[in-house]
Amino acid sequence: MKKALLYFLLGTVLSFLINYFFYSSENIGLDIYYAIAFGFAWGVAYYLDTPNFTLPQKLGLSFLAMGILVLVGTLIFNLELAIPSVLKFSTVFVAYYLIASFRANKTLRD
Repeated sequence: MKKALLYFLLGTVLSFLINYFFYSSENIGLDIYYAIAFGFAWGVAYYLDTPNFTLPQKLGLSFLAMGILVLVGTLIFNLELAIPSVLKFSTVFVAYYLIASFRANKTLRD
């Protein structure tokens, strides 16, 4: 769990810094929200990267995480601005498991 939080924090900070310095956005709150979505994806992917979770459980928990992102984003901003957070989340989630698939043990935990 500690490493999952570390992945979340590092992903959030790196994503925010890249967006802040290379893409000049007019809404800093939205940049922070998207950075949190990015970090959340790395943290959840790492947390679920264990044989303790079955594939249906991983899918269900990832959809729950995306639902939480949409709900929070809709409450803070609006639905149009919340949807890109799901795209960021799913892209990072798929990238994590794609990278893991190249390893012999199919995980990034070891």
